[in-house]
Amino acid sequence: MKQLKGIHHVTAITSDAEKIYEFFTHILGLRLVKKTVNQDDIHTYHLFFADDIGSAGTDMTFFDFPGISKGRHGRNEIQRTYFRVQSDAALLYWKKRFETHHVEHEDIVKQFGVNVLPFEDFDGQLYALISDEGQSGVAAGTPWEEGPIEVEKAIVGLGPVVLNVSQVDHMEEILKQVYEMNLIQKEDHMSLFEMGEGGNGARVIIQKNEDELGAINGYGTVHHVAFRVDNTEQLYEWINRYNEVGLPNSGYVDRFYFKSLYARIPNGILFEIATDGPGFMEDEPYETLGETLSLPPKLEPNRQLIESEVRHIDTIYKKK
Repeated sequence: MKQLKGIHHVTAITSDAEKIYEFFTHILGLRLVKKTVNQDDIHTYHLFFADDIGSAGTDMTFFDFPGISKGRHGRNEIQRTYFRVQSDAALLYWKKRFETHHVEHEDIVKQFGVNVLPFEDFDGQLYALISDEGQSGVAAGTPWEEGPIEVEKAIVGLGPVVLNVSQVDHMEEILKQVYEMNLIQKEDHMSLFEMGEGGNGARVIIQKNEDELGAINGYGTVHHVAFRVDNTEQLYEWINRYNEVGLPNSGYVDRFYFKSLYARIPNGILFEIATDGPGFMEDEPYETLGETLSLPPKLEPNRQLIESEVRHIDTIYKKK
């Protein structure tokens, strides 16, 4: 069975779809490549922010569940999401940009020999920028040509995700035995795992935490992380693997833009495995990605109802 290729996407929860659009588009310079609804809850927006062409491995997505309360960071959660930039110099640019735009951030630090810049959004959602300088492995995405950030400084994809867990040994065994990831380095209270070609786009960090309360899902927290496979054939191989090891799972799920498989591992964290394609230009041309409400074919007959249920959000990009 072919190994997982890397991070596919991260899905989180926001308190405000309009504010997260402003933050990701105008502050972080990621392109909204798809404005749709949660396919399991049509009252909820699902926004996809990615590189210029919506490449797999570059997108962070958000739900804005109506009436949901604020989440709590703690044990057994996907605690932090990293984004790749092309150089150490880019991190210095971003530190100044965060100061200018009053974005909460920390100092640039070194983790596993790589420079990173932790920051957060208005909900307390935790992120970090990570430098690709001197790194190899999974290729980066394509900077957004028309976005607000010059190409050399732009975000070019997802980096590692941090799993905050109490039982580190158990989590390590799951990543090794079920997901065939490789432990490549340990540092303080963290373990660095890698999959596929490796590099920043194919890494998972396990962080030990025995003291905090358990995490509670809500706005400001991550809903799930997805890992990449090439195609549906490989997805079915993972379904067979889950069944062989006795891990309850969703089975095959058609999300139209990609095909998916979900499993909640024993500590409660939700993992998805997703195909690289077909991608976000299945129903929209490159030039107008994310500007109007897109619906997968199974929801298209309900467009009138859905458009009456979700508020309008203006997502036609206007450079400031």
